Amino acid sequence: MSQSASVLRSVILGLALIIAGSVSSTERPWAVLPPTPKLPLATVSGRLPVNDIEMWRAELGSPDSKPVLLVHGGLANADYFGAIIPLLVDEGFRVIAVDSRGHGRSTRSAQPFSYELMAADILAMLDALQISRADLVGWSDGGIIGIVMAIRHPERLNRVFAFGANTVPDGVIADFDKAGVFAEFEKRASEEYRKLSLTPGEYDSFLKQIHDMWATQPDITTEQLKTIRTRMVVADGRYDEAIKQSHDRYMASTIPDARLVILPGVSHFAMLQNPPLFARAVLDALTASWDD
Repeated sequence: MSQSASVLRSVILGLALIIAGSVSSTERPWAVLPPTPKLPLATVSGRLPVNDIEMWRAELGSPDSKPVLLVHGGLANADYFGAIIPLLVDEGFRVIAVDSRGHGRSTRSAQPFSYELMAADILAMLDALQISRADLVGWSDGGIIGIVMAIRHPERLNRVFAFGANTVPDGVIADFDKAGVFAEFEKRASEEYRKLSLTPGEYDSFLKQIHDMWATQPDITTEQLKTIRTRMVVADGRYDEAIKQSHDRYMASTIPDARLVILPGVSHFAMLQNPPLFARAVLDALTASWDD
């Protein structure tokens, strides 16, 4: 590791500790939904034809650097990674932040949503960008997409950081979307959809499609998880509103050689609540020796 990279990691960790230490016990940072950050100025951005849709992405960093895909959670968009992207670029990564099918600035079709379909979109995006292999950082639905890709297309991935993901509907806490931070997020998501989407009047039908998918998917078996050979970090926030911690442990213990990382003081929205802490976990996952 270079001296500059070492210094950067020290700064990131220091900022994370300052943020954690500056919050009083009564404020409970995991119970707050900070504003959605703005994406840094991209080197290239726009839509590309992918399968039966137009998929939007922002590219940052040198095109000769190691590529990493950032795949957001359900109902969100690429902007949610805005605070961690500069840290990844400074570490020498080529960042490709995407809006998944129907989300943000990407379009959708009449096809029902599925994680297999969205994983196929990511594969087609890699093909369009002529990227043979990449790391993938996935949050929530994005993490599920990363797991599906590790099962279906392991030859296209180096490492996967799956934060707040699940492999079966039972891994989700009942009625997680009805209260607290997640309810606030869904309200914000509707506003962001109307601002970013090419079909701003279709949020209700889009939301129904996503909820229909969540009701029965993902449906990834234990046997499928055991076939994964991609280096995998299963990560979550200590106070995740949506994912059962027992499910995190199940995934990490079932996927061969997977690592489990639980971030303190944050919830399902860790990249907003403590960006330096989240970025440090991502950088460790993507760069550390697997034998450490």
